[in-house]
Amino acid sequence: MAISDPIADMLTRIRNAGKAKFNSVDIPGSKLKIELAKVLKNEGYIKNYKFLKDNKQGILRVYLKYGQWHASAIYGIERASKPGRRQYVKSKDLKPVYSGMGVAVLSTSKGVMTDKRAVKEKLGGEVLCKIW
Repeated sequence: MAISDPIADMLTRIRNAGKAKFNSVDIPGSKLKIELAKVLKNEGYIKNYKFLKDNKQGILRVYLKYGQWHASAIYGIERASKPGRRQYVKSKDLKPVYSGMGVAVLSTSKGVMTDKRAVKEKLGGEVLCKIW
């Protein structure tokens, strides 16, 4: 089955695995998903990630992070830009997610990065998702 929005599929798999208290979740791999997982790890929302090669496109295994009393580190995760309606912003128009408690992930001309880094480097781009 072809997936029309692979990023939304990745975010949904992570959200569902967090609610089911899984230690890890397997996602069909791509370069953009690996970069998104790298941002999630750097921001402290996941423990780690690993790319596993297979005979197809590869598998991205994401190891989820839990806090005290087995509460997920990701409280909420949502797709901002959709294939039917892309959402582009300039660096000066970026607003903090949940009063700065969350982070927006952008795809810019210099790669995938957080909203804070994009403002610092004065870059705009497509808002991929918001995490808090």
